[in-house]
Formats: sequence, structure tokens, C-alpha cells
Amino acid sequence: MPSTPEIIAGASSSLVRVCAYIFLRWIPGHHFPPTIITALALYLACVFGKSEAFGTTRPSLHETFPKLFPHRENGTTQQEEAGSPEDHDEPALYEDEKSFFKTFLFGVPDWRKARWSYITIGVNVLLALLTLDMVFRGPLLYPARDLSFTRVGYVGSNSAKVLVREPDPAQLPMYVYLSPADKTNWETTDTIYYLGPDTDYTYSITFDGLQPSKKYIYSLSNDKSGTFTTAASPQSRAAGSLTFVTSSCIKANFPYKPWSHALAIHGFEHLSRTLQCLPSPASFMMFLGDFIYIDVPLRLSSSLQHYRSEYRRVYASPSWSLPGLDTLPWIHTLDDHEIANDWSGGNDTDPFPAASDPFLHYHVSVNPPVPPGAPTGPETNTTYFQFSNGPASFFMLDTRRYRTAPEPVASSMSKPLYGSSAEPSKPPSRGPNHTMLGSAQLASLLKFLSTPEPPHIHWKIIASSVPFTKNWRFGTSDTWGGFLQERAEILTAMHVAERDLGVRVIVLSGDRHEFAAIRYPPPIVDLAALIPLAQTQKDTAKETQLSSIVYDRTPQAGPHEFSVGPLSMFYLPLRTFKQVDEEDVAIKYLPDGNSKVGVVEIQNLAGEVQRSLLKYSLYIDGSLAWEYTLTSPSIGSLRKGKSWGSGERWLWS
Repeated sequence: MPSTPEIIAGASSSLVRVCAYIFLRWIPGHHFPPTIITALALYLACVFGKSEAFGTTRPSLHETFPKLFPHRENGTTQQEEAGSPEDHDEPALYEDEKSFFKTFLFGVPDWRKARWSYITIGVNVLLALLTLDMVFRGPLLYPARDLSFTRVGYVGSNSAKVLVREPDPAQLPMYVYLSPADKTNWETTDTIYYLGPDTDYTYSITFDGLQPSKKYIYSLSNDKSGTFTTAASPQSRAAGSLTFVTSSCIKANFPYKPWSHALAIHGFEHLSRTLQCLPSPASFMMFLGDFIYIDVPLRLSSSLQHYRSEYRRVYASPSWSLPGLDTLPWIHTLDDHEIANDWSGGNDTDPFPAASDPFLHYHVSVNPPVPPGAPTGPETNTTYFQFSNGPASFFMLDTRRYRTAPEPVASSMSKPLYGSSAEPSKPPSRGPNHTMLGSAQLASLLKFLSTPEPPHIHWKIIASSVPFTKNWRFGTSDTWGGFLQERAEILTAMHVAERDLGVRVIVLSGDRHEFAAIRYPPPIVDLAALIPLAQTQKDTAKETQLSSIVYDRTPQAGPHEFSVGPLSMFYLPLRTFKQVDEEDVAIKYLPDGNSKVGVVEIQNLAGEVQRSLLKYSLYIDGSLAWEYTLTSPSIGSLRKGKSWGSGERWLWS
């Protein structure tokens, strides 16, 4: 029978190894580092404090590894063998197998096999050191206070925004120059006289009066430069096509590689290969949140300085220099890990003010314009955006800044997994005090959905940092599944827009570290069941009407959602997505892969039957995994001015 110290050593050693593997290669959860360090301390205390319980007297390192410690000339390797009496009551093979399993699999030392015992102890210590390396190497060795860089943000048809950071006061004043790429014609467009700690030494450069569909080179007097290409003019033939990429969630050096740079973003390697294989250059990256992970693996601080340093470390990554990434414009939405996991505490509660500061300076400052009529000005800090590019019109939501707590669930449940929220066992109650968007943003979104588009625009695309579907079966309350009343209002507006305006509505979302494609078929009321009832039971007609709703089963009918992530992070080993009704129809579910990127290609067509085509391509770890094609509604299929209660079906050709 194994002794108590052997049992404790085996259990704590196994805990170190299993938790370290999960933490370094699978999920960098915040519970694992303290668990690993505590288990290792217990393991070492047991092994070295009760060494007599693990065989003969523990030999020293000098005795065990004489070649590594030559000053101990009289090694005792012979003693090691002589001091290992064989148990003649058992076969030698059985003893060797037992020793192997105890020492190598469970980490229980056997001092009769001193070398292997020290090695297995070293493995446990190494795993703990690698855990600490992953947590602390980046923050301790790369504060990036002196980081100087530029990044391209939103690019329109006649303007572009570029973020610059320069902490060296000797570079001021800094002159900004611009020239068309096809000929050298430098023009001084801006002079920066001040960069200070109030904006973490950042500045948003805006280039105006540009020509559509033209490549430009910008240069700064601090030796930083870059390029961008303006969007097509809405009246041009080039406005009939658009290619862009989308994803969410990045964490440096995960899955962990001890030989990698602490700030390397492995998913950028896959993104770079994807960008290079596209038939048309991507116009921008629509990044859907979790640009930093302030609380993963551990929240080291909630200070303003720490939030800013996390943004700097991402921008200091050497991975930005990969082909295609250095010229790709990025636009951003906000999500929870840029604040705190599953954040719903509003925009005044700590740590939101500290978290919001770098998001405003690094991302909002170079994001697209806010919607018409939305609050503007430096004090409003509106963080939802609207713009058009080619054949599509976009609305980028902020699903964190304005949200309240989710709708209450019927029963209280604890979170089943790291990073998840409670799973509602019954539909949540509908109350007026629960909102994801806030009243102003919701009004802007509904106005966007109800506004007719110019003739060349056939797609309304909504960017949401959290999934619109309620089909994820844990963490549901952190998605739109926790705000079903507001979701229903928006979904109705989507259906009306598709029916009355002749556009297709697409939702692009992230957050879940999985991929899913969902269709939202339009509801249809069965009038045949209502007419007799309305003549006899007028009071209950409305209730029967609600129960008589069915959903259009025509392939591709209704708005679609493509939820993709992570760009470079863990993926969930468990299957958490399931269709539960006909309101959210699952098309495809692909959960595995540490790097997922969606490529959206839109091409307007010349015919009258199908006016525009959208192809969504999913790349997992750099390889094409799935494709899906959608068409805009044909002109002949529109039934403008009809209501859902008319009994008409609105089908797509």
C-alpha cells in the first residue's frame, strides 16, 4: 500500500501537470496559476520534507549527477545501484513498470532511481516556471512605455484616419506628409505640437480631401510611414464590390510557446496567409472586441496605467510586421475583456472609466463616424458607429458601455465554466429596465434599419461584439439571449427592412471563441386559423395569433448571422451550441481552432433577378474550412407595404 506522503505527492504532482497543460495549451483560466503554484509547494514540501517515505535515503544532486557537479569526484553511482536491492518476491519487470508509472506519470519519486526522480521533480518545477513565464514575462519585461508606432484606422472614399503614438518629446513638433503612391508629390497636411500623458502620447491624424480608389503614402518626421487605399466613390463601378475580414479575441503567446516572443500573436501568422491568398485585397479588418484580455490569465491591476499598458503591449507585438498586416486598416468594437469579464456595470462604475480611456484614445479616435443625430463632441464619447463602403452599409454596436444587467432568469444557477454566464432554464421575464444598447443607441440602430439605401447598396451589416443568437447554451445571458425583449424589437426591424427596403441584413459577431452561422427566417401568420376565431372569440384572437406564427422555411430566407472568433486565443473543448426553436435556425457550427477569420466578399451583379452576391469564407488556423453564399432579394420578390398579418410570404430567389 502506498504511504500517505506518496499519495499526497502523486495527487499534487498530477494536479500540477494537468492544470499546467490546460493552462498553457488549452484555456488560460485565472484559477490555474494559483492552483499550480499551491500544488507544487505542497508537492515539494512532501517530497523533501518526508524523503524517507520514497525509498532509501535521498541522495544529493552531487551524488546523482557527478558529471554535472565535477567537484564531487567520488560519486556514488555504484552506491546507487548497490543501494537498490531487488525485491526477489516480485518479477523485475513488474517492479520496473510500477516504478515507471509512479515516477513518470504521477511524479512520485523513488530514491532508488535517483536520477529519474530528480528529473520528474524538475518537470513539475519547470511547468510551474512556464506558467509564471506566461503570466508575468510580458507585463514585467515589455511595459512598452517608449513604443512609437502608427496604425491605419477608418478609411473612407475621401478621408482616412491614422493613429500615431510618439512619447519622445525630442520629436516635436512632428510634421505629417502625404503623397499619392503613384507619383511623388508630398504635401504637409498636419503639424503635431503636443503629445502628452493625457492621451498616452497618442494622436489621431485625419487626412481629408482625398481621391476615391487611390493609394496614398503618409510619412512623419519621426521616421514613421505607411500606406492606405481610399474606398471607391459611391457613383463608381468600383463601388459594386467589397472585401473585408472580421474576427475577435486576441491574446499574445497563446497557445503558449516558451521559445516565442512574449508579445507574439500566433493567430496573426494565419491571418497573414489568409490575406495573401485573397483574390482582392481586404479593405479593412472589422475587429469585434477583446483586443486585450485585462483579466486573463490574471488581473494584475485595475489602474488606468495598466489598461493603457495592455493596449501598448498588443501594438508592440512583432507580429504586426507580417506581410499584409502592416497595411490593413482596423476598426473596432468594445467587449467585456477590455473591461472585465461579462461586464454589465454601466459606464460610471469602476473599472470602466480606466478601461474606457485607452479604448477611446487608441480605437475610437480612428474609428468610423458616429451615426447621424448621435451625440457628438469630446465629452459624449459616443462609441457606436455608422458608415458605408461600396455595396454595404454598416452599423457597429457598443454592447458594453450602455448595457444594464440582463433580464432575470427563472432560476439562479452558478456559472458552469470559466468565462460563462448563468444558463437560463426558462425564457427570461421581459422587463423595461434591461437593455444592451441604451435608448439612444437603440434609436440610432432602428433608424439605420428603417432608412432606405442608395441604389448601389444592397446589404445592411450590423457588427455586434456578442452573438445575436440565443442558441449558445451557456453564457447565454451575456449574449443577446439575455436581452430578448430588445432583441425581438431589433429582429422585427430587420425583417421589415428586408421586406420593405429590398436589402439583406447581416449580423457579424464575435466573443464566443467558436464559429456559428445562423438564419433568422421571417415569421408568417396563418390567417386561416384566425378568421373563424376572430368572429367568435374576439378577446382571445390576439393570443391565438401569437401561437399561430410559423417561420418561413425557404432556404436563405431572412437575416443571417456569422459569429466568429477567436483570432488568436483558446477554443472551447465542449460543444455549447444548440438550436432550440425555429426562430434561430442553425446553418453551421465549427467550434474548434485557435485562429478563426471570416472573409466577406460582396459583388453587385448586373441582372435584375439577383442584384448582389455575398460570399462568406471561414478560415480556421489559416486553412479554408467553410463557404456560404447569399444573394440580395430579387426585385420581383418584394412585397412592399405588406404586414406580417397579410399572410404573404416574402421569398428569396
